[in-house]
Amino acid sequence: MDGWLSLVIGLPTANATARMRAWRALKASGAAVLRDGVYLLPDRPECRDALSEVERDILAINGTAYLLPVQDPQGERFIPLFDRSEDYQALRDEVEACRSQLNAGNALASTRQIRKLRKAFAQLAGIDFFPGRRRQQLDTALQELETAVSRALSADEPSSHEQPIRALGRRDYQGRLWATRKRPWVDRLASAWLIRRFIDADARFLWLESPGDCPADALGFDFDGAAFSHVGNRVTFETLKDSFQLNAPALHRVAALVHYLDVGGVQPAEAAGIERVLAGLRESIADDDQLLVAAGAIFDGLLTAFASEEKNDE
Repeated sequence: MDGWLSLVIGLPTANATARMRAWRALKASGAAVLRDGVYLLPDRPECRDALSEVERDILAINGTAYLLPVQDPQGERFIPLFDRSEDYQALRDEVEACRSQLNAGNALASTRQIRKLRKAFAQLAGIDFFPGRRRQQLDTALQELETAVSRALSADEPSSHEQPIRALGRRDYQGRLWATRKRPWVDRLASAWLIRRFIDADARFLWLESPGDCPADALGFDFDGAAFSHVGNRVTFETLKDSFQLNAPALHRVAALVHYLDVGGVQPAEAAGIERVLAGLRESIADDDQLLVAAGAIFDGLLTAFASEEKNDE
């Protein structure tokens, strides 16, 4: 690594607001400080764009700014200036504090804290130009926390099993009784919506106190031993979708959202808002049938919005 970019700036003392804006932009870019008024980033397109924008803003307020290429014959001399270890450790401490205090009573509130931690992690990763093991360790810790919250929200959360998914015909699954655990959260709500919307329009739902209460004639979902549950890296929604060959692109996006909110991973843009709405519905609606109706309207709207976006992109 021998190519770098340096921004040398002089800011007018009279414009405190403009100075603060420039400093915040430089901090957000991840620039290292070589000395007062001299900032450094690796010579990469996104870094050049960030420094060029700061340069333009400073020149617009009659400051001085010079964006200069820097060649370092020693190659890696500047890399330690971009060490993010302390920042990752600070976030790791917050993750561990959240995990240590987690219980069924504060699980919903913890989801909001996790989203903030995920956002902070994404911002930090975005300026971690030379990532090491601490980045992966924090990502793993966040995924483990997300799984723990999901389990705290849902007693008897299913474990995942490796098994083939058989292609099924919808005509064999009409007018059936479907059963899952009571007080459904994201995966069970979305799965019940998927069943009624795409698989069995006349489906009836039974909300179980525990998986052991599932009647022999009911199709269980989202618990260990159920007809449909987690398979490999798929959550129950994805297992149902794949079992019945439901392949609409808009439905894939719903599946990605459900997957993230249930077990973590790559965060869709809509995740935080949908999670907040579903959490509010779950807190305010005590009857699970009514909760499904309300949540179903949310998923209907999502599907329509995603389908419209797909159509506009054609």
